[in-house]
Amino acid sequence: MSRRRALLRRIRVWLVVFIVCLALSGLTAFPLVHELHWAEDLLRSSASPVPEHFPALMEWITRVRTGLDEADAKYPFVLYGTDWLAFAHLVIAVAFYGPYRDPVRNIWVVEFGMIACAGIIPLALICGPIRDIPFWWSVIDMSFGVFGVIPLLVVRRMIKRLEALPQTPSPKPLSAATAGRVTPAPGLRRR
Repeated sequence: MSRRRALLRRIRVWLVVFIVCLALSGLTAFPLVHELHWAEDLLRSSASPVPEHFPALMEWITRVRTGLDEADAKYPFVLYGTDWLAFAHLVIAVAFYGPYRDPVRNIWVVEFGMIACAGIIPLALICGPIRDIPFWWSVIDMSFGVFGVIPLLVVRRMIKRLEALPQTPSPKPLSAATAGRVTPAPGLRRR
């Protein structure tokens, strides 16, 4: 396998992992109410050390679950915002098909993703306190940007290496006019 094909394959593997993680992240925003019930039940189980060792986390999960239950019961349209959040994740994941197909030409999508990851940090730092989000939870939110940018940095670096490699010329297809003709080798004449 040529270096070019091997590098292209590695880029595509990284992109598939990123796309899958982004899509899964989005899909988890649809059943938010049920997920919070499941998480709270799991954390309250007798096997979980969370209530004893991390009471602030347990209180936060219960508060969020209560808020979502009330919104779902009285104002379900509020949760429509999380549906749009999920949809945005899925749409952005689809955009990464461009670099999958042609990484060099579509490197801008990877760079856009890196900018989006960087934007998570000021968003969490500004909107977190406004929305009464505990700082430690904002740190968890910011970690998505930090961990998301790592594969994108790796992919961008590999795309730049791919771009620097010499391209192998692809064979030109025969046109209908020349398909039946045979061109003699140089130095040979037809008689």
